[in-house]
Amino acid sequence: MSDPTSTVTVTVSGMTCGHCVSSVREEIGGIPGVTAVDVDLASGRVTIASEGAVDQGAIKEAVEEAGYELAG
Repeated sequence: MSDPTSTVTVTVSGMTCGHCVSSVREEIGGIPGVTAVDVDLASGRVTIASEGAVDQGAIKEAVEEAGYELAG
């Protein structure tokens, strides 16, 4: 049986502190199906683990809701 977990990595610009990390983690973590959110403040890299695929639009919306934007 294959593992249904998928992982996607995005880069978020504008995060400067632990509070920024918490906001992004909380918003992305609220997307249905998301099981884990790992945020690296130094690089802005956010790794999202989920059951099944997560819509890129939902990720973008969650990041913007937290007050930041996707880089690139």
